Amino acid sequence: MSDIIENVELTAEEEAQQLSEILQIRRDKLAALVDAGQNPFEKVKFDFDTYTNEIHERFEEFENQTVKIAGRMMSRRDMGKANFIDVMDSKGRVQCYIRINDIGEETFDAYKKWDIGDIVGVTGFVFRTRRGEISVHVQQIELLAKSLLPLPEKFHGLKDTDTRYRQRYLDLIVNPEVKDTFVRRSLILKEIRNFLDSKGFLEVDTPILTTHEIGAAARPFKTHHNTLDLDMFLRIETELYLKRLIVGGFDRVYEVGRIFRNEGMDTKHNPEFTSIELYQAYTDYKGMMDIVCEMYPMLAEKICGSTKITYQGVELDLGNWERLTMAEAVKKYSGADYYAWADDAAAREEAKRLHVEVPSDATAGTVLIELFDAYVEDKLIQPTIIYDYPVENSPLAKRKPEDPRFTERFEYFICCTEYGNAFSELNDPIDQKGRFEAQVAAKLKEDPNSTAKVDDDYITALEYGLPPTGGLGFGIDRLVMLLTDSASIRDVLLFPTMKPLD
Repeated sequence: MSDIIENVELTAEEEAQQLSEILQIRRDKLAALVDAGQNPFEKVKFDFDTYTNEIHERFEEFENQTVKIAGRMMSRRDMGKANFIDVMDSKGRVQCYIRINDIGEETFDAYKKWDIGDIVGVTGFVFRTRRGEISVHVQQIELLAKSLLPLPEKFHGLKDTDTRYRQRYLDLIVNPEVKDTFVRRSLILKEIRNFLDSKGFLEVDTPILTTHEIGAAARPFKTHHNTLDLDMFLRIETELYLKRLIVGGFDRVYEVGRIFRNEGMDTKHNPEFTSIELYQAYTDYKGMMDIVCEMYPMLAEKICGSTKITYQGVELDLGNWERLTMAEAVKKYSGADYYAWADDAAAREEAKRLHVEVPSDATAGTVLIELFDAYVEDKLIQPTIIYDYPVENSPLAKRKPEDPRFTERFEYFICCTEYGNAFSELNDPIDQKGRFEAQVAAKLKEDPNSTAKVDDDYITALEYGLPPTGGLGFGIDRLVMLLTDSASIRDVLLFPTMKPLD
């Protein structure tokens, strides 16, 4: 019987029967090895000295030299007393040539009973076959671990996305190009850290478990601390603790933080995700704009080789950023002029004329936000910074001194998607407390059972004095999607949240 699952038309019962037979054969092989005192799971180590990609990239250096490689046997071509196998390690794969005359009849006979997917250790010299393929001529081979489950059929691989996300380990084995995405993810994080560190920022860690639910719109996950007999919440942001550190005297801090929000799931949202928040004393939101406009081209160059990239068929230039106020953007794409509205009633009339529904008591700022959502966001394809948000939806941002209807806040958009959010941070404890109270009241109105309350300790910290501060937060997962041309957030999370099959 084949040691892979063939992609032929079978009934469910036939598939189950075929798999059951394969599983039994592999377990019988393992039992025979154990009985012979050759249990592969008792192997402790194998001192390999070379990765497969090195053999290909530095063939002239390695030719005729002895190497030791280790990895998974991915294919086998049986030619009687000589075989070819492909061995895949974490860096790539290489062909290995095995002859009975080189490794001995006993070892060769044992090897012939191994299965595709088994982990092997190979010692041999590097050469090129008559057909020109770089290979390892095997002198010794040993079984390091037994694969008791068959890999998906080699010609069709693992295509079902649900299975790929649930069994990422299997996805990585049979779709090795997937690994490139996660290598790039690590490189992106490394380059961001290097960039921020070079500008004097200090990476810190803040609590994931918090003792109370705050009034922000995001719904938290709730848990219970048994020793303290206390309900606790997984954090929905890192902001308030980081700004406490600015109060304490650190003038530039950032955190690569795991965030948890008990909300919907789609191609751009997962209940747990990674964000970076950074705060810098003695600057404002325009200082954060400068960081975005410097960091994104740098990342594109480092990861993609150019500031010009393609995302889902759309050509983008991450080295060229447009900056518009929200009022300017709404006027540009809808024709509505915020500054021409005499009052809130006039704003509501404008919304009605433009067929945008707003609450009967909507303020001009609320109308502006709704018009932005309706007319602007889906036009923001090239990198665009939208700044000066109405105070109605910016509870943590400082008001603009020259126009207190607006706050010093911006978000930036690429391919019609918001990628980050920044403020000139609110440092007036009296104003902040009032906004927190309004947030909590709104949340209690929406959900009377909510336990949300004002973070009084944060207010106390502000009362000791928070210097003028710029803050920026952005999601790593969406950024990785952008720089790896991935359509779904699940493609850039090694283990995305999935509903159990049962």
